[in-house]
Amino acid sequence: MLRTVEIAAELTGLRKGEEFHNLHWQPKLELSLDCFICERTERTTSFEYGQEHAVCSGDQKHPQHPAAARITGFDVTHEQERLILRAVVDYWWAPFHDTKRATASTALTRWVRLHAAYLCPHTRQTGEYSTQSNVVRPVSQTCRCGQPLATSSSSPSIRQLT
Repeated sequence: MLRTVEIAAELTGLRKGEEFHNLHWQPKLELSLDCFICERTERTTSFEYGQEHAVCSGDQKHPQHPAAARITGFDVTHEQERLILRAVVDYWWAPFHDTKRATASTALTRWVRLHAAYLCPHTRQTGEYSTQSNVVRPVSQTCRCGQPLATSSSSPSIRQLT
């Protein structure tokens, strides 16, 4: 079955002027998905926008392998001191039983990890960090130069569309 999820996230407190760090969402993410190919639950599946398939982290028996999934939409909006992301992900799912964990698979994803990058105006160095849905909020990020970059006040949302 084809499943579609919408992922939405927001970073606030972005600086302007001399403190502008050109913070931006990177077009990649990871989801926790149950993989019917290797028949394992809760696999970290990596996505890059524009790629025709994702990559399942696999396990010792089935190493990293292509997954029937991809990012179908990736939209970023800048509003004043906010950076908003909306991504749409399609993935194929089929029921199976994970014998190693003795659990049935589920079509729902459990967490998402999103990536942001920036350019420090003081050091002229790039940096990046990630935020994910299963951490305590609020979470603030700081550049190596000591300037605050942004705050994630609410967890990225994952909404099942189909």
